[in-house]
Amino acid sequence: MPPGGRPPVGGPGGPRRPGGPGGPGGPAGPGGPQRRPGEEPTDLLPPVYQTTPREPELLTHREDEVELEPFYDDEYDEELTEEEARAVRRKKVWRRVRRTTYVALGLMLLAPVVAFAIAYQVVEVPNPEAVAADQGKAITILYADGTEMTKYAPGDANRTLVKYEDLPQTLKDAVFAAEDPTFMTNVGFDLTAIARAGWYQLKGEQSGGSGLTQQYVKEATDQADMTLTRKFTEAVTAYKMSQQQDKPDILTAYLNTIYFGRGGYGIKTAVKAYFGDVQLKDLTHTQAALLAGMIQNPGRSEQPAYREERWNYVMDQMLKHGWIDQAYRGSAEMPVPLEQTDQSGLSGPRLHIRDQVIQEMDRVEWDVEKAQKVGVTVHTTIEPPKQLAAEEAVRDIMGPQPPELRSSLTAIDPQTGAVRAYYAGADGTGLDYATNTLQEAGSSFKPFDLVAALKAGKGLGTTYDGRSPKTFKLGGTNITIRNASDTGNTCGEECPIREAMRMSLNTVFYEMVIEIGTQPVADAAHAAGIPKSVEVQGVKKDLLVNENGGAPNVGIAIGGGEAQVRPFDMASAYATFAARGVYHEPFFISKITNAEGKAVYQHVDVSRQAFDPDPQKNQDIADNVTESLKPVLTYSKIPCAGRECAGKTGTHELPDDASQNSKAWMVGYTPSLSASVWVGRDEGNVALRDAQGRPVFGGGLPGQVWKRFMDKALEGTPAEPFPKPRKLNQFDNPTKTTTTTTTTTTTKKNDDDNNNRTTTTQPTTGRTTTTKPTTTRPCVGLACPTQPTTSDENEPDPIGNGSPPTR
Repeated sequence: MPPGGRPPVGGPGGPRRPGGPGGPGGPAGPGGPQRRPGEEPTDLLPPVYQTTPREPELLTHREDEVELEPFYDDEYDEELTEEEARAVRRKKVWRRVRRTTYVALGLMLLAPVVAFAIAYQVVEVPNPEAVAADQGKAITILYADGTEMTKYAPGDANRTLVKYEDLPQTLKDAVFAAEDPTFMTNVGFDLTAIARAGWYQLKGEQSGGSGLTQQYVKEATDQADMTLTRKFTEAVTAYKMSQQQDKPDILTAYLNTIYFGRGGYGIKTAVKAYFGDVQLKDLTHTQAALLAGMIQNPGRSEQPAYREERWNYVMDQMLKHGWIDQAYRGSAEMPVPLEQTDQSGLSGPRLHIRDQVIQEMDRVEWDVEKAQKVGVTVHTTIEPPKQLAAEEAVRDIMGPQPPELRSSLTAIDPQTGAVRAYYAGADGTGLDYATNTLQEAGSSFKPFDLVAALKAGKGLGTTYDGRSPKTFKLGGTNITIRNASDTGNTCGEECPIREAMRMSLNTVFYEMVIEIGTQPVADAAHAAGIPKSVEVQGVKKDLLVNENGGAPNVGIAIGGGEAQVRPFDMASAYATFAARGVYHEPFFISKITNAEGKAVYQHVDVSRQAFDPDPQKNQDIADNVTESLKPVLTYSKIPCAGRECAGKTGTHELPDDASQNSKAWMVGYTPSLSASVWVGRDEGNVALRDAQGRPVFGGGLPGQVWKRFMDKALEGTPAEPFPKPRKLNQFDNPTKTTTTTTTTTTTKKNDDDNNNRTTTTQPTTGRTTTTKPTTTRPCVGLACPTQPTTSDENEPDPIGNGSPPTR
């Protein structure tokens, strides 16, 4: 062996090679020890790879090739920290959220497609001939006793369907401009328009978003409910129709069946209803624009302001899309449609009744379009004997008078709100003077002053200075008020409110309202039945407010200035007094029945305590007002025949001539009937003179019409006494004192309800006149009385807005 080294392999004393002699597994070398395999080291053998497929094993067995992730116990020797545990939980949560979101998005994308495909197979495209045949049934209107008043039905022209080649290009342009500019290119609906409509509705604005095809489907299926299901079905049907029919066919079907107002379904009837003998082929762009504009809301076809608004919109849209040029747009004037005529023979004032019924049908969601598809019968509240009494009273009293005088009469049942008689003018095709005009109420407004005073702790025995003339210092300006009656100042310095009401003393009510404020008076009038806003001649008007929407001027105390009301509403408000403080919303329709006689609409009373939540106090206030109004009729020499009545007269004087009146009123009631009568002129602030040339006062022509009507309408009915009132506050009159002073001055500084115009007394007439501004707004018809005579809100006068005292 080499020095310091190992013995050579295989050499004497050295290790043996494996497998060699003496090595493992081999024979022992010559003379070597005997081999013992169990004591020898074990060698690892290389793996044997199988080249042929193995036989199938049990399912619980694993294949050799499957690698298992190594598991090390020492990884979980230590617990996770709280932060690590939260992180693990967040990962799990977000993994679940992502998976759920993916599934939901998939369903959202897939579900509409599937639903659309299914609906496409189910829906049916409507047939234009079948739709037209189911339109335009007659509406029968009955009186309260069941007798027929009239039938409201279109002519037969809309049963003759026009062809596409009969439609002029002017009409196509106007209809596209008004309803669907993309009609010729869209697939039956416009996604942009639908999205825009949805956005408007989210903002609380109205927008349909339906194109022509969708509108036709809606018209044909008579489905108008605002649900997603209906809109979805409508869109699918419109799409299917666009796939099956050409655009000209769809447009023709649409124009043959759509409603244009005035009872006309289809373009042929509409042209005749609006323009008479004008032929369809001769329609101009201006005429077509008016017709197309009415499609959106045909129920407002008789409102001039709405017609003008829609006509301008359609004309502007045609200009925008290049269908007319600027020169044509600039020179075009809106055509005036023909006055409506009734085909049933109904004429005169009863045409106004029909119009009120039609309007109320729209409010209760049974408009003409819907009603004519069903063929309904409308049961009204109008009683023929009372209606005849109204017409005869107006004819007998007003007939001999100058023809320029106008009048209205409304009678309402105080216990229900049912309108029993309605006379809104002799010419049924003209202006409705009961609901479509605003007039200063004059002294007929004073009962609302009294309601406010009673609520403020005053009583019928509370006294004020009733002498005249009386000067009030308001805002640094002297305002002189005179009484039209009691020229001898008999009521004196301590005049009870009940006496002031009987004699209609302006000075008392003017001072009283200065003390209690004008807003409580306006609130009392609204509570009684004067609406807070109305639409008059197509213009919305807020009532009993100043031009900025705040409390009215102190002139409201004696029914001038901002005390502008509709004659119809005065009958309703006084009916609240007759019903002992319970307001019932007035109505014309008791029920609507279908062709089988089944009620599809039934009136439901809308009522409330008017003046106080406490029923007893509410009743006491109304009864005290009635107590003050009972002597008025005797004082005015127009008492009811054989029965108790209560009421109030009123007049409104001319701004520039206090000796003349421009409006005259009488409003009164019994427990079972309330009626208002108004007399005026179309020109507004123009002197009213009777046939003898005398000024017209409330106790004159209006009072005589009212008395004639009430006596006739209540003839044969039992006399109904008013209940005895409970005493409120200072009910009884104090001991009367006498004074000889005739002129007093009351000062009120910084009165915000008044402006700064000066009123002086004319020695020659003993009446009040108002200094007029140098520039005034021109008076145009009945709009004149609703406008102030000056734009300077810091100029007052006795009753507001340049109006002189009233009686």
